[in-house]
Amino acid sequence: MTEAAGLSPGDLPDDLTAAEAGMWQAFRNGSVYDLSSGDALVDDPHGAHPWGPERTVRARIVCWLLLDGPPALAGRVSSLKLVGVQVVDALDLAGGTVVPYVELRGCRFEREVLLPEARFTTVRLVDCAVPRLEAARVQTEGDLHLPRCRFRHGIRLTDAQIGTDLLLNQAIVHRDRSGRAIAGDGLSVGQDLQAEMLEADGELSLRGATVGVSLSLRGARLRNPCARLALNAPQLSVERTLYMTPAGVTHVGSPLLSGMTPVEGIRVQRFECEGGMRLDDGRFGDALDFERARFTLTDEQELSLRRVQTPELRFLGERPARGRVVLSGARIVNLMDRADSWPGPGRLHMGGFCYENLVPRGPFPLAERLDWVAAATAEYNPEPYERLAAVLRAGGEDEDAREVLLAKQRRRRESLPLALKLWGYVQDGTVAYGYRPGRAAVWMAVLWAAGSVAFAHAGHPPVKRAEHPAWDPALFALDLLLPVIDLGQVDAWQLSGGWQWLAAAMILLGWVLATTVAAGATRLLHRN
Repeated sequence: MTEAAGLSPGDLPDDLTAAEAGMWQAFRNGSVYDLSSGDALVDDPHGAHPWGPERTVRARIVCWLLLDGPPALAGRVSSLKLVGVQVVDALDLAGGTVVPYVELRGCRFEREVLLPEARFTTVRLVDCAVPRLEAARVQTEGDLHLPRCRFRHGIRLTDAQIGTDLLLNQAIVHRDRSGRAIAGDGLSVGQDLQAEMLEADGELSLRGATVGVSLSLRGARLRNPCARLALNAPQLSVERTLYMTPAGVTHVGSPLLSGMTPVEGIRVQRFECEGGMRLDDGRFGDALDFERARFTLTDEQELSLRRVQTPELRFLGERPARGRVVLSGARIVNLMDRADSWPGPGRLHMGGFCYENLVPRGPFPLAERLDWVAAATAEYNPEPYERLAAVLRAGGEDEDAREVLLAKQRRRRESLPLALKLWGYVQDGTVAYGYRPGRAAVWMAVLWAAGSVAFAHAGHPPVKRAEHPAWDPALFALDLLLPVIDLGQVDAWQLSGGWQWLAAAMILLGWVLATTVAAGATRLLHRN
């Protein structure tokens, strides 16, 4: 463009304003071009105070500098560094290749910034007012920084490729015409994606996005209460950790560096999501962290973690008052949770949820853990009970594992027909479905003692007068109770009247005890 305009490398175009001429020279020198007044109220790019022509440049001139600007002065590197500048008209760099470094601070854009399919080294817009950023398929070798910027009509970063970091810390983004605040489907970030204390009014969409290191939403506030989802990120891949945790804020209003522990007196802002969240089929290399997160859901909305895979899930947020938490098909190594973080019955779904270790934060007694499983099974499903029992047994807590499996049988009993339900009560009352085999010995001892006392007063004529053993009421009672072993007493003596009914009852009870013990032994062998 410079050559086409008939300009030599050192010439200024004739139609430049004073502000544009200064920007032109600063570009060649690689220096910061600051048009701010020094009054914080006047210089606020998001305020209502008007900026006059003395600090206004045309978008066409900015594009001219970035796409085909004049050469740098001797010993300098050309770059566009603007502070407190107003850009009028749409800044359209679509499809262009921008080599110079770009950094704009505290600037205003009259219309949208158009960067689709453009190529940059590094772009930094800091604390700028931008109606809309359209940057589908944009590529940067270095960073794309947008901290503290405000976007009235959203951001589009669909299929963008960011070489190193993408920063959206403290940005405020409002929804576009389709209801999205940030459209980042297919986004690829080489290192970190930091959106700490981001405020998004509309859907944040990261479907199929890839983050090379960590994704931080510390202290972010996502709001989309009237639609289904506030965060829509199925098939999201994060090499390290996705943080939805609190962020500390210093006295000057800036966040602490990522990962720093807030000191006493610093305000802490937790992650908040007003609307549904979808992280289905996500892959997180280190952890998925919900420390102190707050979810505000309607009855139709859900926190969906279907088929998520991660070494550690830190489910440590506030219990959602409404909505559902879905973990169906998720595969976790360590489940770190609190008893008061999980929703109540009918609002937790864990079909196919696989975890290997439980790491409770704070008290989480077995009774509450059983309530947790029951909350996830509105209808009887053995799988959550069996998974919990396997994890407890692997941790050496065999007694707790047996309690879980006993609870499973009791839950199953409620879904059976009446006859089988009654039989279940018998098994439960006698040997607790085989998980408390000591009960069988107690019942046997009680029946044997009672039978021995009773049959000591019974008439007992022998079947064969010439051949019969000596009468022993204790052996006779034991012979009745043992359904397989023959002690030679029952067939040798005749009973009559009520004693026959008592003998029949002893035989029946013996069979019941033997059957329940056998069923319990079968389950024990199968379990081992």
